[in-house]
Amino acid sequence: MGEKAFLRGAGILLSITSLPSEYGMGTLGNAACSFVDLLVDLRQKYWQIPQFVDTGCIDEVYQSHSVFAGNPYLIDLGILITQGLVMKEEVGFFDRPGKKGHIDYRDVCEKHFQVLETAFSRFDSSSKAFESFCEKNKEWLDDYSFFMSLKTFSGNKEWFRWEDSLRNRNSETMKRYGKQLANQICFWKFCQYLFFSQWNRLKKYANARGIQLIGEVPLYVKYDSAEVWANKELFALDDDGILQMTAGYPTDEAKGGGGKDVVPAYRWEQMEEDNFSWWQKRIKNAAAMYDVLCIDGFPDIVKFYEKPLKGRTVQAGRWHKGPGKKLADVLEQASGDCKLFAGNPDSLLPGARRLAVRMGWPVVKVLPEAFSDSTANANLPSNYTDTKAVVYAGTRGNMSMTAFFRDKTEYELAFLYEYLGIASKEEIPDAIIRLAYSSVADVVIMRMRDILNTDSDYGAGRPAEQEVFQWGTGEDGLTEERRAWLRTLAAVYRR
Repeated sequence: MGEKAFLRGAGILLSITSLPSEYGMGTLGNAACSFVDLLVDLRQKYWQIPQFVDTGCIDEVYQSHSVFAGNPYLIDLGILITQGLVMKEEVGFFDRPGKKGHIDYRDVCEKHFQVLETAFSRFDSSSKAFESFCEKNKEWLDDYSFFMSLKTFSGNKEWFRWEDSLRNRNSETMKRYGKQLANQICFWKFCQYLFFSQWNRLKKYANARGIQLIGEVPLYVKYDSAEVWANKELFALDDDGILQMTAGYPTDEAKGGGGKDVVPAYRWEQMEEDNFSWWQKRIKNAAAMYDVLCIDGFPDIVKFYEKPLKGRTVQAGRWHKGPGKKLADVLEQASGDCKLFAGNPDSLLPGARRLAVRMGWPVVKVLPEAFSDSTANANLPSNYTDTKAVVYAGTRGNMSMTAFFRDKTEYELAFLYEYLGIASKEEIPDAIIRLAYSSVADVVIMRMRDILNTDSDYGAGRPAEQEVFQWGTGEDGLTEERRAWLRTLAAVYRR
């Protein structure tokens, strides 16, 4: 199996929602293309974009109703105006981001949805382009659109709380509701048509400018999702669709039944019977959207932990051998020209590391975590054994570098100061960025708030992952001096 070479280069991690917008939050419109131009100006080669999937609302981060569908709230309304689907005065009720760039996503999502419904009322659903899109994507689009229509019809109840005949997809019931909800089903298909039309426009623009897009493939899926509803046999559910076994770790707190953080364990043996065809479809879909994919949760492919839904002790769960290289080979083949790398470095046990090496996949290194124990820490650049690594100063779920080191004592920071050749906390963020750029790792990704060296940690009191979506101030904060510094780093270290 030939390895896919990664371009040596640097990039920035920033959510599309964080881009400036007159429609409440960032979208796939001109601001996204302008950010691509900024990346080019800074001599970057990568843009890592978290959170594109349909979450219902953007503040339910990484709780997707579908791993195939794009998030309708990223659809740019300005483009809909130019297409004549909505009028400018019909989108004038959006507020600018509030204090410190925080966005009231609930309010924005509700208003966005109203505009999409107006656009749909004027859309010609018999157009050849729309019909072609629906036919090309019917394997996931039909289930997703039906699922979302039923959720709306049921008052947003989880599918496992629907009536028995819908929960178990009784053919006569499905046929009846299919007719009753035909218009709503078409609306959800319309939203996906708009999303992917705009996404493909952005990807084409980025690739033409030499920018590669990096995406994430979370290993597990949400219980209340179209994929679990439509493929119950692939997940640890009983015959009535009720969740039996959850995926997680021994240190996880017990989850309540039906809680939105619960993820079903896979029935890997069932998936293997048809050569992981569901995974093939999933990776092909993601690979068409991105140039590089991070397999988030990669260690669980080798060894995973599952426990009963109601289990409240470590003893209730068990470790199991995962599908390992069988699945990894399928992912590699299904990804085509798209490159893959292994995520979750903090839990990357020796078996998972060995598999990543066998596959030729880079692994993630997180630099702030490199100075926590000894000089043998695998995250320290002096311990990298080859170029196959993707280096971060922090990922979407970590606090900013400034916040991470703020409460450390001088004693705790002594080794870090010596390693970086600095003498104060204020110097740490820029020194770590320089260290990442100077490493042998093929790819270096910095979050925008670390490049801005902001002391604000927007995620305080919120889910850790939500921080990355809170930057929407409409001001990029990059002085010309700061831009020149990044260009120089890219040039000096051949990024």
